[in-house]
Amino acid sequence: MSVDHFGQDLSSFSMLDLFRMEAQAQARVLTDGLLRSERAPDAATLEAMMRAAHSTKGAAAIVGLAPMVDLAHAMEDVFIAAQQGRLTLGAGGVDVLLGAVDLMRALAGLPEAALPGAGPHADQVEAVLAALSALQAGAGAAPAVAPLKPIASAPVPVPVPVMMPAAAPAAPVQVPRNELLTLAGQARLHAGRLRPWVDSLQRYKRQQRSAFGAIEQLKEAIARNGDPHLLELVRLLDERAATLPGTLQRIILDAEHYERQATGVATRLVDEVLELHMCRFGDGLHGLPRMVRDLARSLGKEVHLDLSGADTLVDRAVLVRLEAPLSQLLRNAVDHGMETPSERAAAGKPRAGTIRLSAHHRGGMLSIEVSDDGRGVDTGQVRRAALARRLVPPGIAQALSAAELMEFLFLPGFSLKEDADAISGRGVGLDVVHEMVQGQNGTVRVESTPGAGFCTTIVLPVTQSIVRALVADVGGEAYALPIARVERVLRVPASSVQALSGRQYLDHEGAHLGLVAAARVLELGEATASDAGGELAVIVIGSARERYGLVVDDVRGEQSLTVQPLEPMFGKLRDVASCALLDDGAPVLVLDVPDMLLSIARLLEAGESLQPAPQAQAAARAAQQAARRILVVDDSLTVREMQRKLLAARGYRVDVALDGADGWNSVRADDYDLLITDIDMPRLDGIQLLERIRQDPRLQRLPVMIVSYKDRPEDRARGLEAGADWYLAKGAFHDATLLDAVRDLIGEAHPETAP
Repeated sequence: MSVDHFGQDLSSFSMLDLFRMEAQAQARVLTDGLLRSERAPDAATLEAMMRAAHSTKGAAAIVGLAPMVDLAHAMEDVFIAAQQGRLTLGAGGVDVLLGAVDLMRALAGLPEAALPGAGPHADQVEAVLAALSALQAGAGAAPAVAPLKPIASAPVPVPVPVMMPAAAPAAPVQVPRNELLTLAGQARLHAGRLRPWVDSLQRYKRQQRSAFGAIEQLKEAIARNGDPHLLELVRLLDERAATLPGTLQRIILDAEHYERQATGVATRLVDEVLELHMCRFGDGLHGLPRMVRDLARSLGKEVHLDLSGADTLVDRAVLVRLEAPLSQLLRNAVDHGMETPSERAAAGKPRAGTIRLSAHHRGGMLSIEVSDDGRGVDTGQVRRAALARRLVPPGIAQALSAAELMEFLFLPGFSLKEDADAISGRGVGLDVVHEMVQGQNGTVRVESTPGAGFCTTIVLPVTQSIVRALVADVGGEAYALPIARVERVLRVPASSVQALSGRQYLDHEGAHLGLVAAARVLELGEATASDAGGELAVIVIGSARERYGLVVDDVRGEQSLTVQPLEPMFGKLRDVASCALLDDGAPVLVLDVPDMLLSIARLLEAGESLQPAPQAQAAARAAQQAARRILVVDDSLTVREMQRKLLAARGYRVDVALDGADGWNSVRADDYDLLITDIDMPRLDGIQLLERIRQDPRLQRLPVMIVSYKDRPEDRARGLEAGADWYLAKGAFHDATLLDAVRDLIGEAHPETAP
């Protein structure tokens, strides 16, 4: 069996498939080597390119691709001439060689039937061979190489490690839900639940010790009594109980050992699954140096791209989404930022400009920096452009700082270039970057020094599978905000809150920070007022002109959350991005901060206050105690949590159960006005749960609603025959549908408001 260096079986690939893979790899070596040679030629690079051309020639000969054999042989002759000092690879020579590499890529992608004669590229092959011959002979100017004719090339199979999913080349790339990561996260969660069980065994041990103390007291009393029969019974009790402490201690030790093993294995499993998502940052940058070089040549400029941090690990999905923004930033730097060689020389700069692209991890985040040593951006020009487009009043424009002016560069349609061309000037550059970064829960900022350069810094989560989040309590519930979206957390005296024109704010860093209660934003009812002289927990979100203080009940701290997408049936929920499980296993909604900023702006415009009146709080607490109670039973975290949030927002007191068995235990232990259950669940399905309820004398009259994906007539009939009072299909699920059904069964949340 043939395997590659990843250990993958290559026997399923044809010889042509293997040739195409090798041709792509050798073309990358040649491209990288030519770009290095143009800047600083060295013997090692020439030797590497010689080996790549020779390997390509041998592989092409095996599959009978004679034109490619000729191209590779001609490139070898050029490299030999350069090694012998008979030829210096200047920009013109590199142009010819890069054109030959492009042609080799195109030939490798031809359908099998077109390989022998080079298909539509036959004339191009002759032109490139002539150019290479002239270059090798030392001609003053090699013939220009015409652009390649576009053709539909055959797909190139790329072998990947067996543990990694193959990425389809279709665009746009859709990242599927990673079930393996979800299962790994659940394994870690279940392992974490072993610790409370071990702690409960320790409590039993203490209770056992107390029970043995009571037995000793009983023995002493019987001994004083002297009853022979009781003495014999105590002796038998001693014999039977003697092994209990040791047995319980062994069980506790075994449980602790198993808990440590399970936690370690689950943690390693999560780490291994996450590692499958990761790749080198440099793996997505192979085409960027060539793009920068070719674009600069077309504009009559000399620009080099320096890459650093290529080995920095990043999520593959993040890297795919970074390709377009990074390309746009580099194109902007070449077109807008870089001067011509004569302009740079007049300014005392090297004739060749440099763009630096770097990536590194900082504080658990991926930090990417694109900087250049070009002309930079004149803030005065930005101010004039903003005024010309009437984006800001003249009085305010003069007072804006340099950082505030730079924010205009991210606006759609905003450009400093007067005339648009094929490269830039349409105002869609930094706007695209800003939109992508925001969509990935990241931040982007720009800095400029006129005459010295421009710098763009992007900060993103290293992976979209694990989100570092700030967990806060709002209305007695936990919510998470991606840490990349949180500017800072404040604890301020309640007395420092001021009011102006009906709006709440506090002075922060010399500016007014608008405040709004998180409970109001999330429509969870009235906010909880702080005690007199107490402190407010404030989470600062947003930036520049859209910075607000979100007042929460309390801040728990940071956690790394394995996020899970919301069920498609819910659609896009306002202010909610995804869901996850906390370290203690409790479900939590991950908030959509950009969406929240819009909600906050609407609340502040409506003059919402921060704190409700004390009378309103007392009334709210009393109403909550009197609210009708509902038990939601569903093994899907998302469905379970969204139903709970929806019903709780309407005033119902809602508990949840993880499956049918958990629901059966819960419904017997407490009093509920309604039970909502799914059908397909582990341990005990919804139909079996319903049958048990209908057979129980105390519970048989409890209203039960089934909410299930099964919407066939026979499924509905089966549920109703088992005793369900309502059957709702998840496929047709809407908020109003569920609420209407609940009201029909038990009325409004509060009995006094029921019709």
